[in-house]
Amino acid sequence: MLEKVTQSNARQQAPDTLTFHVHSVKMPVGFGKAKTSKGRPMSVLAHLKRSIVEVNAEENYLAHALMIAVAKVTKDPGYKAYRQGRKILPKVRELLQVSGVDISRGGWIPELQAFQRHLSQYRIVVYSGLRCDSIMFDGQVATPQRINLLYDDDHYHVITNLTAAMAKRYVCPACNKGCERGVLHRCDAPYDACSAIPPCIQNNARFPCDECNRNFRNTACFENHKRLKISGKTVCEVKRRYH
Repeated sequence: MLEKVTQSNARQQAPDTLTFHVHSVKMPVGFGKAKTSKGRPMSVLAHLKRSIVEVNAEENYLAHALMIAVAKVTKDPGYKAYRQGRKILPKVRELLQVSGVDISRGGWIPELQAFQRHLSQYRIVVYSGLRCDSIMFDGQVATPQRINLLYDDDHYHVITNLTAAMAKRYVCPACNKGCERGVLHRCDAPYDACSAIPPCIQNNARFPCDECNRNFRNTACFENHKRLKISGKTVCEVKRRYH
């Protein structure tokens, strides 16, 4: 049985060492539709924004959204048909059967936790609004493959382009904060020296770089900081230390 979430920003440790980071938000109250800071209902923006795939389904919205998002990430040939509501029902039924998740009464934090355990190769992040800090669930799985969903009045939609949806030039994949340029970002997440996801394995060795004057955890970490880029520049260039 899933453990009930009782605190905001609570960390739940599953038996298989999978860690969840859950952000609590207020449950929808009344019959009004959620609105953005500009006054438009979320459902309208989900329909208008090209960076959001509006999920049109009669039931199992969360499962539909997850299958569309997975197809987008994996470049599934059926992605176009799925986002149009075609050929997706068998995929949804298979997901529900294999995962054992019951969303007949809707999908909320316990169901998201269960799906995250099943889809452990993806990091599921759910936003309750189009702000970088409007996060109601973050699976916090150490993987570069990320699924971004938008929650709207018991419905779920798929965010295919996070920066476009949030109207930001850069959104940090680790701490989810947005800014105008990645080079200006100061991440609060426990990233390692090369900014790789997942972080490189720590050992007693140190691999120094003469160009940026920083040390790295192993040879892979060293190579990553030369290869990975932030706003068009390598990590080595962005985080260079001058003595």
